[in-house]
Parts: sequence; C-alpha cells; structure tokens
Amino acid sequence: MPELRHDALTGRLVLLAPSRAGRPHTTSPTAARGGAGGGEASDCPFCPGHEHETPPEVARTGDGPPDGPGWRVRVVPNLYPIVGGPGAGRGATGAHEVVVLSPEHAAGFGALEADQATEVLTVLRDRARVHAEAGRAHVQVLINHGRGAGASIAHPHAQLLALDFVPPTVAVAVERFASTGDDLVLGDRAGAITAGTGVVGGDEVGAWCPVGSASPFEVRIAALAGGANFESATDGQILGTALVLRDVLRGLGRALDDPPYNVAVHNAPAMPQTAGGGTSFHWWLEVVPRIAVVAGFELGTGILVNTMAPEDAAEQLRALL
Repeated sequence: MPELRHDALTGRLVLLAPSRAGRPHTTSPTAARGGAGGGEASDCPFCPGHEHETPPEVARTGDGPPDGPGWRVRVVPNLYPIVGGPGAGRGATGAHEVVVLSPEHAAGFGALEADQATEVLTVLRDRARVHAEAGRAHVQVLINHGRGAGASIAHPHAQLLALDFVPPTVAVAVERFASTGDDLVLGDRAGAITAGTGVVGGDEVGAWCPVGSASPFEVRIAALAGGANFESATDGQILGTALVLRDVLRGLGRALDDPPYNVAVHNAPAMPQTAGGGTSFHWWLEVVPRIAVVAGFELGTGILVNTMAPEDAAEQLRALL
C-alpha cells in the first residue's frame, strides 16, 4: 500500500509506492545507462598523453611535469564552465574545476583502491579550501557518473564549483538546522538505524538509506563528527568518508549493474568559516542512482514518488558490502 513519508533532514514529502515497480512498460527506454566505460581512451582528453587537450592544470598529485603524464589525480578548469571563465556575467562569476579521478579510463570511484579514493577526496577537500579561503561564498563538490547522470565525458571525474553567491537551497538547509537547534544529519541517521535502513555503521562514518528516500537506493554518508564545511574536514574524516563512499558505490554497482549516479556534497556556505563564525550545519554526502524518472505528478506537486522501500534497499546493500 502507498505510504506518505516525511524526510526530516530536507523537509520534503515522499510517497512510497512499491507496487508501481511492477507496472507494465510499453514505451522504449531512452535514458542512457551509466558505466565508467564509453568512448575510446585514444580519444579521451582526460587520459595520460592528452594533457594538451585540457586547459592548463591548477593542481595534481603524482610525478611528472605540469600538464604532462605521471599524475595520479589531476585538476583542470572546466572548458565549458557553469560559472567563471572569461566574460562571466554578474552572478555567474566564480570557478568551475574538473578533478580527474585517476589515469585509468574506466575506473570509477567505486573501482579505486583505498589510497586512491582517499587521495581523490583529499584533493577535492583541498581545492574547496583554496576557493573558500579566496572568498568564494559557497563551494559545491559533485560526481556525475554516466551519461544518465549528466556526465558528458566517460573518463571518471569529479567537479567543483566555487560560487560568489549562496544558492537558495543551501540557505534554506542552513536555516532548517538553525531553527531546530539539532544536528539533523545525526538525527536522520538515528532514525534510519531505528527503522532498519542503516547500511554502514561505525563510530566515525555512517551510511544509511533515509527513511524518506525519494528514489530507490538513495544513500546518505556522513562523518559523524563532521562540522559545517567540507573544506574543514580532517584527514581522518576524509579517509573514513572516502572508504565508505567507495564501498557504497561498489555495492550499488553490484546491485544495479553499474548504474548512472550522482554524488553531491551538501556543504554550508563558506562565508561563516572564513569570517571566523560558525553554524550548526553538518556536511554530508548524498548518493543517488539515476534509475527513476521524475514525472508529471512530481513536477506538479513537488512530492516525489519512490517505488522501492528504503528498508529493502538497505537490506540489499548490507548483503552486498
């Protein structure tokens, strides 16, 4: 039977309707699958030997000369930026960077070794810190994996956008934390454990399917002692979060045959940190496999429909990790 659920962390309403997963389909599928593959390494601007096909790098780890092979993680300005770049208009200034996860053309985050995953998340944290300390208002970190999740280049990469304004959704989230006076992330995790939707338990980092999941296999990950800003995370928090994220993505790959997915870091505005202030916010990661479609009901009502109970998704993921 359908059930209306409330997601206390975001404030959204979700209709849980598992029976709709069995409805017949007579339309042809058009959404592109995920897959770290796709394209040819010989034509890939993110593969070693093709460094000249990207803008000059702004950071790297590993050996070799700047803009040459030998790197392990490479950071370059986005050639097609959402914000920043020459001639950016009012409100669209800032920076948009691409972080290439590894030299391997088909190695998504879930395929990385432990030290590689940690190094990638450390680079993302350090680049976020650079932009926060430069006075940007907000830093957004994300991974789009597969064309169905918005990636246009197959070689696995992350992105970082440094904005000169605070997005309204971020401002609302910060206000929600402040108005309740509670750590909503820890409360959300506690509710998931009680409901049986926890995925990874631990004293330092946890992963869970929210009770009010808006789509099948949605997962949240958080360093339990994390503060307001991702760019202020400790090395230990980065290590634990990277390993849990890697393992969750591996589990999703096994459960869903390498689906397209998005990873988004929910981060507080950078301004309170750089100004020496503080906030009750708690940064966390959201992982969303792109296996469902937002349709007319969702657009018209703002209420999302989930065809899989998070209890079932969490049970499957626990078995696969």
